[in-house]
Amino acid sequence: MLPWVILLCTLIASLLGGLYLLGTFRRRRPNEPPLEKGTIPWVGHTLDFRKDSSEFLKRMQRKHGDIFTVLIGGYYFTFVMDPFCFGAIVKEARSKLDFRSFASRLVLQVFGYKPIEANHSIIHGASMKHLMGDGLTLMTQATMDNFQKLMLFNLSSGEEKRVWQEDSLFNYCYNIVFRAGYLALYGTEPHQGADNKEKANEQDRIYSNQLFHEFRKYDRLFPRLAYAVLPPKDKIEAERLKRLFWSMLSVKKSQQKDNISGWISDQNELLAANGVPEYMRDRFMFMLLWASQGNTGPTTFWLLFYLMKHPEAMKAVRDEVDKVLRENGQEAKRGIPQVNITRDMLNQTPLLDSALEETLRLVAAPMLIRAILQDTSLKTSSGMEYTLRKGDRLALFPHLSVQMNPEIHPEPHKFKYDRFVNPDGTKKDFYKNGKRLKYFNMPWGAGVSICPGRFFATTEMKLFVFLMLSHYDLELVNKEEEIPAIDVSRWGFGTMQPARDVQFRYRLRF
Repeated sequence: MLPWVILLCTLIASLLGGLYLLGTFRRRRPNEPPLEKGTIPWVGHTLDFRKDSSEFLKRMQRKHGDIFTVLIGGYYFTFVMDPFCFGAIVKEARSKLDFRSFASRLVLQVFGYKPIEANHSIIHGASMKHLMGDGLTLMTQATMDNFQKLMLFNLSSGEEKRVWQEDSLFNYCYNIVFRAGYLALYGTEPHQGADNKEKANEQDRIYSNQLFHEFRKYDRLFPRLAYAVLPPKDKIEAERLKRLFWSMLSVKKSQQKDNISGWISDQNELLAANGVPEYMRDRFMFMLLWASQGNTGPTTFWLLFYLMKHPEAMKAVRDEVDKVLRENGQEAKRGIPQVNITRDMLNQTPLLDSALEETLRLVAAPMLIRAILQDTSLKTSSGMEYTLRKGDRLALFPHLSVQMNPEIHPEPHKFKYDRFVNPDGTKKDFYKNGKRLKYFNMPWGAGVSICPGRFFATTEMKLFVFLMLSHYDLELVNKEEEIPAIDVSRWGFGTMQPARDVQFRYRLRF
């Protein structure tokens, strides 16, 4: 009987060990946040969280306050909803709170790219050099040239051009902004002499449009791919699309392009110098495409939609755009359809800045996640002190805790184009409980994980909207169009996308 006893004891020990790993026996320790494990071991609250992350977190916040720990898919996440804690969190040493381990697993899963230790410094250094300062001036011009190539190449002053054209707003914005950004960053078709320039431009228009349509297929799969819950058929499609983009954006093909940005070429060279093989650098290029172009197009959709829904906002921002053009000796008018918008001109638009910031407040919803590497103490604004447990994850969801907080932003669900600007054009300060906030809008993240391309992304979006307002009359086909619901599956992945498109129409102003 002894072997059976040993086997039984082994099975019991294995069962207990499995239950321990699933979190069944976890208990809240003194000074730890309130704990929510759910009813199913390991799974916890995964289903509710994935169904609608924002509504789930609202429910948890009402129940527990501004800090609580939740079991989701085998991991314990401590959510911190107190914005006065954000500074301490984003400044905490990497030895205690680390964002790279979670990010590394995600990019391997969704892009097939395995990061190296130097990745963060390579991306940060290239972004500082090429997407800020003088480098951003060059990128602004390159992006402007490509917007003209896509939007304005066939403009004329004929009356036939002033008829209304109808299109789907989300698709239109995402298509144009994605393609202009792609061409500015990844380069254009080479040509020899002026005679072949238009042929090369036409090839850029065709190829970038094909790329966009494949990108949208992947983009629709992205949330479920990130959560590793794709059904078999979609999983096969995701793998097909990955391989397609690894080929289309490959290092070999990029070397055949003209006007490739220093941001792309420098990073490729630095990765090669660090021993990253070519096939892995192809995957890195795909990751950069999604990171740089996955949110800008959707954001411009929302901005133009809100402007068309609010005529006073449209008039104020368009008047500002026209004023900047006049003061810089330019005007979009009959016979001179194209203008050249510079970085300096984009720095003269406080109302456009505020309208964009307000749009991001309403629709940008990233999840900021850190791995807790050591037991860490966190003090809230109420004076409570909590211990964050080693092995857990810490998460911030600024869309709910800051951006839609009525104590910080009164009437948070309303679009107020001038919310972020004072009457004299200076930026407003924001407060909670009488104390000034540093973190009152966080579309780009914060701290060491803040989006390194945020200045280029802002420039890209402003350029597009500037061009649309200076060249076109715009209006919704349905004047009573309701604000479309959002696709709740995308909570945590950047700018939210609409659950449906809306129709708009546009015509030349001159």
